[in-house]
Amino acid sequence: MPRIVCDVSISADGFSAGLNQTQERPFGAGDTSMLHAWMFETPEENRAELDQIAAPRAFVMGRNMFGPVRGAWNDEWKGWWGPDPPYHAPVFVLTHHAREPEPMEGGTTFHFVTEGIEAALRMARAAAGEGDVAIAGGATTVNQYLAAGLIDELRLHIAPFTLGSGTRIFDGVPPLRLQQVSARAAALVTHVVYRLLR
Repeated sequence: MPRIVCDVSISADGFSAGLNQTQERPFGAGDTSMLHAWMFETPEENRAELDQIAAPRAFVMGRNMFGPVRGAWNDEWKGWWGPDPPYHAPVFVLTHHAREPEPMEGGTTFHFVTEGIEAALRMARAAAGEGDVAIAGGATTVNQYLAAGLIDELRLHIAPFTLGSGTRIFDGVPPLRLQQVSARAAALVTHVVYRLLR
């Protein structure tokens, strides 16, 4: 049965990004390079997790994850990832400002959703068919879906450093019941998978 999954890289103190994100600093102030070092410096050691991240058939993300642009859209901005984003599937971007879909190379099309998190999830489920849907982030978006009880499986990738401030997973989320599915330590990360109990 298709699931709603979420992968999030966080510091040991729970932050997925620092403060003051900009185009030059997509993960904000502070030494945020450690958040995703496991993906780029030791990809073979983490191949199973990287494959899981890429497996969903549709994705939902917040506008801040798509880019640092605020207010009305600058249509020249097409995301952080260049002409061939890593999703290779439909991506539904939460926003308050309407914008036409943005087709990219490799099968990714960004769709911009102004009707809220449940509408974006409905669209993503329809696009994914029998495949999983991923809530891709950032933490503010993930927290909205967690608070609404709309995530089935949460995969935390915990980097061995503290950030001290920024956007934290679980902020504003009511108490959750989690069942640990797995935990695996690697050189630059510990992967912990939870199933959310209803």
